[in-house]
Amino acid sequence: MLTNYLKIAWAVLQRRKFFTFISLFGISFTLMVLMVVTSLFDHAFGPQMPERESDRLLFVNNVREQFKEGYNSSGPPSYHLLNTYVRPMKTPENVSINSIFMPVNSYVNNRKLTLDLKHTDAAFWDILDFNFIEGRAFSGQEVANVTRVAVINQNTRKNYFGEKEAVGQIIEVDQVKYKVVGVVEDVPVLRLHSYADVWVPITLKSQDFKRTGMRGTYFATIKAKKASDVPKIQEEFASMMVQANKTKSKDIQQVFAFADDIFGTFARSFMGGGKKDATGLLYGIIALAAFLFMLLPTINLVNINISRIMERSSEIGVRKAFGASSKTIIGQFVVENIFLTLLGGVLGFLISAGVLEMINDSGILAYANLGLNLRVFAWGILLCLVFGLVSGVYPAFKMSRLNAVEALKGGSK
Repeated sequence: MLTNYLKIAWAVLQRRKFFTFISLFGISFTLMVLMVVTSLFDHAFGPQMPERESDRLLFVNNVREQFKEGYNSSGPPSYHLLNTYVRPMKTPENVSINSIFMPVNSYVNNRKLTLDLKHTDAAFWDILDFNFIEGRAFSGQEVANVTRVAVINQNTRKNYFGEKEAVGQIIEVDQVKYKVVGVVEDVPVLRLHSYADVWVPITLKSQDFKRTGMRGTYFATIKAKKASDVPKIQEEFASMMVQANKTKSKDIQQVFAFADDIFGTFARSFMGGGKKDATGLLYGIIALAAFLFMLLPTINLVNINISRIMERSSEIGVRKAFGASSKTIIGQFVVENIFLTLLGGVLGFLISAGVLEMINDSGILAYANLGLNLRVFAWGILLCLVFGLVSGVYPAFKMSRLNAVEALKGGSK
């Protein structure tokens, strides 16, 4: 029976080619946009290298100071705050303090290279899963000894050293020379907590260690022993912030900081004003935006489907006259519409792959490697099925209620 439904669906698609084109275009374009957005979302917040174990990772990247005079100030925390109240925490497996990346200049063969430099401790390399192409990470001993060593990414090696091995070579950045000890795969710029072109020991920036304010230019990366420990870590962090508030300056009423996962840090910063957990709210807004974006093409597809089915009213009348139930007719039209939607989905996937490749090649997002992986593919299939069901059920139900005699006359109930 299913084979017959598919044969009928194929014949119907060939009958009115313009309607078929409009339907396929609407489906494929809508899915293409949703797939590209889903891929970007997955690339930024999903379990990607080097933040592969994202369910065990928490980040502290924002501090909000509420002043007694009524205004607020927010930004990255200071080394003092993180070293005093985050590093001593007992629940995490490991804690790293690292700086935000900063642009620096390097010169090779009279050519200027603009690089992003990040200061890190040794724990940074233990917590995150970098893919080393050459060499190793710098050690805790090298950090303690303030050794001028560096880990660079693949692109920097290519631009600075060409095809030669980089380990053991000297790279000069902002007129400071570092010995390269490791080369890692490029990290996409969307991974703000781990991205850089060059990583050097945090002790080379020790002048920041003496500053006692709450605001600075640092992040904390926290790794739980297991995913179930994350709420306990957040509770411990909240208690540490209670202690931090006891040492705030007199002009500050309260200091807010939170340990969140990758998406949570983004949601709290942009939707929660740095204070409220806005993860659920942001997910709701994203879901609503996706729904509204799909609504218009779905309505158009419903109208096209009604027109298509109205043309087949005599077929419906004959089938009902021979005893076909409304359930059977609904099933046939839904299968036909899912078949059409899956065809549009295939086109959407192909177009999405091309658009993602264009984004990768354009350099708009540094070191982006967007693609249709299994997670994105699964979401695409789900979207196709939802699209097909939503746009097919109502027209099928409407036409299945046609009276057999009136259907043969081309009328409606």
